[in-house]
Amino acid sequence: MTDALELADEALLDAFQHAAFDYFLETTNPANGLVADNSRPDVPASIAVVGFALSVYPVAVERGWMTRADGIERSLTALRFFRDSEQSDRSEATGCHGFYYHFLDLRTGARVWRSELSMIDTALLIAGALTAREYFTSMADGETELRALADMLYRRIDWRWAQNGGTSIMQGWKPESGFLHYGWEGYNEAIVLYVLALGSPTHPIDHTGYRAWTATYQWEHLYGHDFLYAGPLFVHQFSHAWIDFRGIRDRFMREKRCDYFENSRRATEVQREYAQRNPHEFVGYDADCWGLTACDGPSDDFPQLRCDPRHFVGYAARGVPYGPDDGTLAGWAALASLPFAPDTALDAVRSMHRRYPEMMSSQRYASSFNPSLPSAGHAWVSKGHFGLDQGIVVMMIENYRTEMIWRLMRACPYIRSGLQKAGFRGGWL
Repeated sequence: MTDALELADEALLDAFQHAAFDYFLETTNPANGLVADNSRPDVPASIAVVGFALSVYPVAVERGWMTRADGIERSLTALRFFRDSEQSDRSEATGCHGFYYHFLDLRTGARVWRSELSMIDTALLIAGALTAREYFTSMADGETELRALADMLYRRIDWRWAQNGGTSIMQGWKPESGFLHYGWEGYNEAIVLYVLALGSPTHPIDHTGYRAWTATYQWEHLYGHDFLYAGPLFVHQFSHAWIDFRGIRDRFMREKRCDYFENSRRATEVQREYAQRNPHEFVGYDADCWGLTACDGPSDDFPQLRCDPRHFVGYAARGVPYGPDDGTLAGWAALASLPFAPDTALDAVRSMHRRYPEMMSSQRYASSFNPSLPSAGHAWVSKGHFGLDQGIVVMMIENYRTEMIWRLMRACPYIRSGLQKAGFRGGWL
């Protein structure tokens, strides 16, 4: 029976992972390699989603979902676009100082929505480029060019400029108004950002920048768990998609006798306990139905909800236990927690798949669902799919199954250097 269950789980994960990967085949502009932020009509490209695409192409090659030649060509197309696109302080450019605007026109690559020059989204893009660099290692012409392009894009980024004369890296910049008025404070998804900024061979920040950021951390005791607090679950997942934090510790974690991997395990258990307690008494919440994170959701602006006394927050970073929480869950968040708490995550994956099949189409997770808002006997489900959700699903399932992305990035000299400069010691370092 155990073997049968294991085989069934393996087949289920394979189906989820393959379906999530297909998002990138369906939403990429083949002319420039840019990938749509989500699957809705007329949306722009997200540079972070391109970073996920560059990271999942090697997984697809290994699993036989695309040929190596196709993976190389798709990666080269994207990297050539970023090499050749305009870098200037003009509002119509694609980037500046090596960074890129968060959202770009899917066809032309020009900035859209007056979006910010995004430091974290650029970091996710570069993490993807470096993943491709570590995977495509032959001396064939295309693979040699790919590695050179990834290096060039990384080395071009002026991380020191992004500190705006201070210690913290700023969250963004706009040509109309300059730097946004906030940097990175509190634990969040920015470890990969700081690791890349520290490891840069051309424009690195000083280690004091990382120390200044970790000084804003908030250590809490919740539901019997001591852990580094961040409410939304994606915070405990995104940097882990690329970096294997098992057994390596910076100064903060050495003092807490913990590491970031264990911290994410505890955060997953806190999510589960919160859903089981269900303080707002939402429909569906329990020990096997959880996932409060950054996701789409119903909004007060929806005509059918204008008379509803409850408050619905649309696309937002939902979190535990302090909110926001409007009864909306992201089923994919359990899959992205597989490496940390496989039994807990698999129980949730099986349960939600059985109870709310409407949250999936073609085995691909929607951004979110809300059982408290039934429609025709089914839970409310977000329309379309989001690239960030699909990318993290592919990567974290793969890290759970084979540790492939972790193994690639453990070999990346820039990642190793950045971690060491941040003060990480032990384990595979």
